[in-house]
Amino acid sequence: MSSRSGVEACDSWRPPPRSHAAGALPILRAGPRVPAFASLSVREGGEAAAKAVAVVVDEEVPVVRPEEVAGGKGMAAARGEVATKERRRLPPAAQLVRHPLALLALVPHSAALFAAGAAAGAAAKTVTAPLDRVKLLMQTHSVRVAGESAKKGVGFLEAIADIGKEEGLKGYWKGNLPQVIRIIPYSAVQLFSYEVYKKIFRRKDGELTVFGRLAAGACAGMTSTLVTYPLDVLRLRLAVQSGHSTMSQVALNMLREEGLASFYGGLGPSLIGIAPYIAVNFCVFDLMKKSVPEKYKNRPETSLATALLSATFATLMCYPLDTVRRQMQMKGTPYNTIFDAIP
Repeated sequence: MSSRSGVEACDSWRPPPRSHAAGALPILRAGPRVPAFASLSVREGGEAAAKAVAVVVDEEVPVVRPEEVAGGKGMAAARGEVATKERRRLPPAAQLVRHPLALLALVPHSAALFAAGAAAGAAAKTVTAPLDRVKLLMQTHSVRVAGESAKKGVGFLEAIADIGKEEGLKGYWKGNLPQVIRIIPYSAVQLFSYEVYKKIFRRKDGELTVFGRLAAGACAGMTSTLVTYPLDVLRLRLAVQSGHSTMSQVALNMLREEGLASFYGGLGPSLIGIAPYIAVNFCVFDLMKKSVPEKYKNRPETSLATALLSATFATLMCYPLDTVRRQMQMKGTPYNTIFDAIP
């Protein structure tokens, strides 16, 4: 460039390869390669001074002050001025009125994960509530009829028929309200805490071993169980007892007749059982998802199949402890500890 050049500008410009030669003006670049524009003025006498250099990127907008470059601070000082966080700006009010769902894009990722887990858990439990109540009646039959009948078990079809005969269609969803109330924080805490524990158990190289996945899943399961366990006991009492008591009535009766400890009956086998259940469930799910070919990973049927297989495998392993804790949650249970119940 000659010593008496004017201002030169172009509509589409890409910076040349970096040069470390003396006097060369380095260009700040960040993020993906996108079309960029730069304006440069040249003074008389061949002494170049950059007025401003702005490189357009997706998330970072570095700005170089002319007095810093001309004053000799250099580009190292200019790089310290790079904004590293993307600023989220609210759209105009008129656009929000027409498209209010656009606000969802501003929800933090952790909050979205929290809400998604809660909504999914509540919907799943509501759909499967009839089968869950039948399962509870079958698990607790021997404690409920102790001293009244020599029959120590009830069949699947028999339990379904008894519910419809005694309580009608609504009876299949009896006790579902505390279950839904419980599953919202339970699923949310479980999913969110699993991500937190994965970061804790990750190795220095950023990889998560099989043991790390098991430990993260177990800790997440125990955390969510501790937070929501009283609601689980309430759900069982409502589901297995006769009559049409409300959740508040059952809770007050438990507190008055059995004390606060009744809300934590069977907590021991719950923690012992939930730790391997969640650990195996999450671990098998993650490993199966990781082994799926890349082109199938984001398909919904892949997630459904891996979730089904992992949950089935974990349930088969841990189901006996679930039966033990359900019988220990019952009013008037003959079992004080897990060592009394298992034999």
